[in-house]
Amino acid sequence: MTGTPAPFTADDYQARMERAARAAADAGLAGVLVAPGPDLVWLTGYAPPAATERLTLLVLAAGQDPVLVVPTLEAPDAEKAAGAPALTLRDWTDGKDPYATTAPLLDAGGRFGVSDNAWALHLLGLQKALPGTSYVSLTEGLPMLRAVKDAAELERLAAAGEAADATYEEILKVSFAGRRESEVAGDLADLLRRFGHSQVDFTVVGSGPNGANPHHEAGERVIENGDMVVLDFGGLKHGYGSDTSRTVHVGEPSAEERRVHDVVREAQEAAFRAVRPGIACQDVDRVARAHITEAGYGDRFIHRTGHGIGVTTREPPYMIEGEEQPLVPGMCFSVEPGIYLPGRFGVRIEDIVTVTEDGGRRLNNTSREMAVVH
Repeated sequence: MTGTPAPFTADDYQARMERAARAAADAGLAGVLVAPGPDLVWLTGYAPPAATERLTLLVLAAGQDPVLVVPTLEAPDAEKAAGAPALTLRDWTDGKDPYATTAPLLDAGGRFGVSDNAWALHLLGLQKALPGTSYVSLTEGLPMLRAVKDAAELERLAAAGEAADATYEEILKVSFAGRRESEVAGDLADLLRRFGHSQVDFTVVGSGPNGANPHHEAGERVIENGDMVVLDFGGLKHGYGSDTSRTVHVGEPSAEERRVHDVVREAQEAAFRAVRPGIACQDVDRVARAHITEAGYGDRFIHRTGHGIGVTTREPPYMIEGEEQPLVPGMCFSVEPGIYLPGRFGVRIEDIVTVTEDGGRRLNNTSREMAVVH
C-alpha cells in the first residue's frame, strides 16, 4: 500500500478557487455559489457540521477575493480549514438576516452557478434579497469543474484503487455458499476500512437473480452453489474515491455463464482501449455497447458505461450517449459495462480509468477473468 499523501495546502485551494472563478466567467456566469458538500471541501478544505441548517456559502467571482459566509458560532472551525488563509470569512449571528450579509457580495443582476446540493431555502432567500439574480446548477453550468485531476489528486485516486484491489483479492478467500449477501457485504466493508478507507459508500453483492438488478443492495438472500455473484464496492480513501466491480461464480459456471462473462470482459477491454484524449465521452459508451449488441445482448445493457470519480464516488463526466465532452488528460471515470438477464443473473466488470497524454491508464488491476469461489 502507498503511504499517506502530503496534505493539500492553502496555495492548492487558492488555485482551485481561482480556477473556478475563471471557469465561471468563461461560461458567462457572474460567479459561483458553493454550499456545504463535496464542492466546498474540494475548493476550501472546509466541511461544516453535516446537520447545519444555517447559511454557509462560498462566493467566488473573477476579479474579487473569495468570501466564505458562515454562522458566527461555526466561524472558529472555518478558520481552521486548510484553505482559510486564501479567503475572507464573513460571519453572521443568529437573529440576523444571513441574506443581507450575502447580498452585497453578489452582482444584483448576475447569473450564478450554484452547487447542486444547496438548500432551496437558502437559494430562495437569495432570490428574495436579489430578485434580479438567476441561477444554474454547477452540473449544468460548470460540469467539468472537478473533472480534470492534478498529480496529487491522481495519487490519491490510485491509492484508493489499490485499496479496492486488495479488498477484492481478500474477498476471494472467504466462503460465499451458505452465507447471506449482507454477510459478504460486511466483509467487503471491513476490508475496505482495513486497507485505509475512511468511508464506505456501497457494497453491492448481487447473487443469482439479484445480480440482474445493477444497484441491488445486499440483502438476506442466502448465496447458493451455482450462483453468479456481482460485487461492486467503493468509498473514500484520503478523501478520494474507489469503485470497482467484478463478477464471481460459486462453483463451476455453465457454458452460457462463461460466454456472457466473456462478452462483458471483452466489451470492457474494448472500451478501455478506446480511451484517449480528444474522443467524446459518448464514444467510450458506444464502443462497449456495440460489442455487447453484436453479441446479442444489447437490450440487456441497461445503464451508462461510466461516471466520473474524485472527491465523490460518482460525478461528471458521464460515459453515455449524448455526452459530447471530449476526454482530457487527468479525467478519471469508471468503465463498467454489464449484461443483466432478469430472473437469472447479471455480470458487470468495472475499473477506474484515467486519461493520459496518449491513451488511458487503469487504476484497478485485479484479474478480469471470472473467479470461481466456494
